[in-house]
Amino acid sequence: MNITTIVLINGLWISALSWELWVQHYADKGYRVIAADWPGREGEIEQLRSDPSNFASLGLADVVDHYEQLIRELETPPIIIGHSFGGLVTQILLDRGWGAAGVAVAPAPVKGVRKLPLSGFKIALSALGNRFNKRETTSLSPKQFHETFANTLTEAQSRSAFIRYALPGPNRVLLQTMLANFTRHAATTVNVRNDTRAPLLLVASGKDHFAPPSLVKANLKLYREAKAETDYKEYPDQAHFTLVQETKVADYALGWALHRSNGSKLNAFPNQTDTWSVQLST
Repeated sequence: MNITTIVLINGLWISALSWELWVQHYADKGYRVIAADWPGREGEIEQLRSDPSNFASLGLADVVDHYEQLIRELETPPIIIGHSFGGLVTQILLDRGWGAAGVAVAPAPVKGVRKLPLSGFKIALSALGNRFNKRETTSLSPKQFHETFANTLTEAQSRSAFIRYALPGPNRVLLQTMLANFTRHAATTVNVRNDTRAPLLLVASGKDHFAPPSLVKANLKLYREAKAETDYKEYPDQAHFTLVQETKVADYALGWALHRSNGSKLNAFPNQTDTWSVQLST
């Protein structure tokens, strides 16, 4: 019997290390877990902060292709779970036909979501500042991280999380998302009427200042005409960052995905090897 594989995809400004609680939680339950960072962002946090040149010019397609290649090497379709911009990547991967089920946790918006929250738009512009060069990176300040991502934590708790997990994000990905509705062939485009994609769960948090429930519900609404299953779950007391620090959220996401994927075709991908790994930077 094949062991279920879970692929965890992190966001723009937070490293894959942010999944460490979920990785351990799922591994303890006997699941195979891949928590690989975006291409070029492997290594020590401090080194990546001081020299982001290896990933500065990344575009969203580069990120999606990176995870698609990881999934191609698996024997069976995995459960894909993404947070923030990783939730956007998850939706694109499902649209491409990958995954037995997908969970987008507080996802950045796909093309077509028009009512972008002012708070998220402001933090994006603030992070960019005057650096609209698509071959550069931007970083959140500890204050921005606390106010937008970790607003339910104390300042001390937020700073500790910032030091451990925060990374610069490629401007190009941010700009592609912000300008998607004004771009003909936007990288954030998803066929929301794709009836054959795997089941998708969208998760929101009531105190999220970056991807509030209104944004996630607008994303959900785009799928209303698709026959493929799309569900919604909201945690009223969580913030953007704290969603991925709660094992109860991890349990719900996995339980939902396992239940929905039971009816999926879990046959092996053709011509693939049985390889997997837990990839988590320290």
